[in-house]
Amino acid sequence: MKSFIANVCILGVIGVLIGTKVFAADTAQISATVTVQNISVSVSDGSIDYGTLAPGGSQDTTENGNGDSQTATNDGNVNEDFKIKGANVTTGCSWTLSTSAGDEQYSHEFCTTDCDSSPTWTALTTDYTDLATGVTPSGTQDFDLKITVPTSTNCDQQATVDVTVQATAAS
Repeated sequence: MKSFIANVCILGVIGVLIGTKVFAADTAQISATVTVQNISVSVSDGSIDYGTLAPGGSQDTTENGNGDSQTATNDGNVNEDFKIKGANVTTGCSWTLSTSAGDEQYSHEFCTTDCDSSPTWTALTTDYTDLATGVTPSGTQDFDLKITVPTSTNCDQQATVDVTVQATAAS
C-alpha cells in the first residue's frame, strides 16, 4: 500500500509539473521608415548658341567665349555621380564626333576646373565619361563646353550638337 500511495503521489507531482503552464508575454513596437531613392539631374540653362563658325573654327562657353557656362544640379535625394557624353550630328548636318576636327568630323570638349583662366579640356565621346562624383542633394557642378567644327563639310545649315548629362547613384 505504501508503494501504491508513493506512486500516486509521484504521478500526481509529475502531473502537476507537466500540466502547469506559465503564461508570460510582452510586446514592443518597431517604428520603421523608408525613403525611395530618387536619382535626378537638371542642367541650366541647358541651351548653347555657338553662333556661326568658319570651317575648323572653335567656340567655347567660358567668359572669354560666349559666356554661356552650364550648371548640372542634383535634383535627387541621394549623392549622385554625373556623367556626360556627346553625339554624332544627325540633325541639320551629318558630322561624326571625334577627338579632333576633320572632314565631316567635329570635336566637342568639356571643362570643370579653372575654365575661365587655365582650362583643361576633355574630349566628349559617344560613351559616358565622368563629369562629377559624389554630388550631394541640391549640389551643383559648373562646366563649360568647347566645339570645333569640321575643317571641311558639305553642310552649310545649322547643326544640332547634342550633349547628355546623366545622373547615377554615387558609388
